[in-house]
Amino acid sequence: MSEIALGVFYYAGLLDPAAQAALADEIARVVAAAPLYVSTMKKTGAPMSVRMTNCGALGWVSDKERGYRYEARHPVTGEPWPAMPPRLLELWNELTRYPRPPEACLVNVYDEQARMGLHQDRDEEDLAAPILSLSLGADCRFRLGGTRRGDRAVAFPLSSGDALVLSGPARLRYHGVDRILPTVNAPLPPALSAFGVRVNLTLRRVA
Repeated sequence: MSEIALGVFYYAGLLDPAAQAALADEIARVVAAAPLYVSTMKKTGAPMSVRMTNCGALGWVSDKERGYRYEARHPVTGEPWPAMPPRLLELWNELTRYPRPPEACLVNVYDEQARMGLHQDRDEEDLAAPILSLSLGADCRFRLGGTRRGDRAVAFPLSSGDALVLSGPARLRYHGVDRILPTVNAPLPPALSAFGVRVNLTLRRVA
């Protein structure tokens, strides 16, 4: 573990290949119960380039009509989100030390062209709770900015098995994924390889 900036904790290679494969199996079951969907931007209605789903009590959704928010049910099927796998709860406890459990885990699935624009995670009521991010599959170029959009940003790769925690003064730092790095891809575990080349899991406490 290294604290690469105040409140930003980077765990390189936290999950070995066997642990990645086991987690991928769990996430594949989540996707089977809560199919991937495409969210749209709240102002323009433009589709996002990542496909996503959720697990936990709440799930993050977005559309032009109602904007960014958390809902208790899948926006397409209307069914409750599947439970969060126990291993994710264990990792939350191990890496964040936060006294309350996460309520939402966003499952973002990237293909070779997908990206995630620079943004803040501020749709939650509990902004004291950290954010935990886990990467599976292809490397990406991750960009980390400051707490204001115009602040200087730094970029570095995130690889399969890496974890990143944004906490304390870093909780509202802007961040995003510039692109998938095709020359240093690690294949997704077989359970998820049919869906894309990279999966990111983001655990959040909402209320």
